Amino acid sequence: MSTLATYVVLVFFAAQFVAFFNYSKLGLIIAIDGAQFLKSIGFTGITLIVSFVFVSAFINLFMGSASAKWAIMAPVFVPMFMLLDYHPALTQAAFRIGDSVTNPITPMMSYFALIVAFAQKYDEKYGIGTIISTMVPYTVVFLFFWTILLIIWMLLGLPLGPDGPLYLVK
Repeated sequence: MSTLATYVVLVFFAAQFVAFFNYSKLGLIIAIDGAQFLKSIGFTGITLIVSFVFVSAFINLFMGSASAKWAIMAPVFVPMFMLLDYHPALTQAAFRIGDSVTNPITPMMSYFALIVAFAQKYDEKYGIGTIISTMVPYTVVFLFFWTILLIIWMLLGLPLGPDGPLYLVK
């Protein structure tokens, strides 16, 4: 039970934050103001979606859990992008691209310690820095190609799945 105490305290404060965020409607306010701001400066289209991929990839370096990240980002970005006429499926796809490509280089990933342990099984000199420096080229290549694939997908106007168009139909 003592090992769970830290977790329980952390979850308590996280739940308080989420409850306050929902109660205050701060996410909705940020989404509306953010959409108006992005529309006013003309920052829409492919550049906006690609920028969101990079934001998601950057945040992933500091927060390992994809579901926790999505729980924080979705209440802001989904309505914001919907106000800009993007379907939530596109927002989710862009998030998943950014989230997945930086997993190999973030020590926050839940399996990172396991990867280091397996690598040290075969070469005792391997450590966190070696693993990260080995995986950076893969991260860059995957980020580049997944982003290019998303851009091509958007240019072709292909749906993201059943009832998953790129844009909201008005």
